[in-house]
Amino acid sequence: MAKTQLNVRVDEATAEAARQRALQRGMSVNRYIEELVLQDAGEVGRTFVEAASDFMKQYESVFVEEFGAEREGKR
Repeated sequence: MAKTQLNVRVDEATAEAARQRALQRGMSVNRYIEELVLQDAGEVGRTFVEAASDFMKQYESVFVEEFGAEREGKR
């Protein structure tokens, strides 16, 4: 996959923390930041799916009432 350069500005304490964390993990700061973003994006997706699942459980009876039990689970 092609890489794109992204410039960000952070205070020196944050930059040093990123350098140290990357060093502790044996990776570049670029890779460390990339992994943080990917992890965060995965959590957002997971949170969305969990919320959608909770919504469907909470309102299942409304859908069954509106569309009928025979349509349950069908697309």
